[in-house]
Amino acid sequence: MSVDKTGVFVPDILLRDRAFLIIDKPIGLPVHPGRAGGPSVEDYFQRWQRGRQGPWLAHRLDRDTSGCLVIALKKNFLLEAQALFAAGAVQKTYWAVVRGVPAEAEGVIDASLAKHTQERAWKMVPDAAGQTAVTEWRVLGGHGDISLLEFRPKTGRTHQIRAHAALLGHPILGDAVYGGGAGPMQLLARAISLPTTPAAAATAPVPVHMQANVEACGGTL
Repeated sequence: MSVDKTGVFVPDILLRDRAFLIIDKPIGLPVHPGRAGGPSVEDYFQRWQRGRQGPWLAHRLDRDTSGCLVIALKKNFLLEAQALFAAGAVQKTYWAVVRGVPAEAEGVIDASLAKHTQERAWKMVPDAAGQTAVTEWRVLGGHGDISLLEFRPKTGRTHQIRAHAALLGHPILGDAVYGGGAGPMQLLARAISLPTTPAAAATAPVPVHMQANVEACGGTL
């Protein structure tokens, strides 16, 4: 987040074009307003608006995931981007600090996911009858009992990386839902690339709450 000329905190813009923005969404900021109110990415739409309509979210990130988020400023870009996301043509790279060190250096998780609700809580669980979910991963480095992993999801299911990291046996630090313990979740939407017209690509810096662990694991900021 940075401060504009009026003293208001706004998300940093990683890439600006007449048709779209790619912003660096901070941890803790939901993309949509919640039932209890509070700030969201949509609160900034008016200052980014270029026409009578829009902006629009081209995709979603969890509230506690930071990093690259694409905002469409033109309707034609929105429709093109949505089609590419649906077709799996968007290249997404995530970094996560996880518990433990995988036995292998890299791999692919192919495990369908379905939403499981218990009382008022819910999470995504492996289910052969669920939606197909595929994630490529590799170890970037480790330090003691933590590792820095790169995830490249080939599908876009809810909580896909969080659920797949837990299934791998190495939940993301700070992810209380999937076994990573308390604290800020250490998951970053590190980079994104869309073959749209014009093309859209950006890389997000490592947020402050992840920097110490990323550096300890040999990652670059």
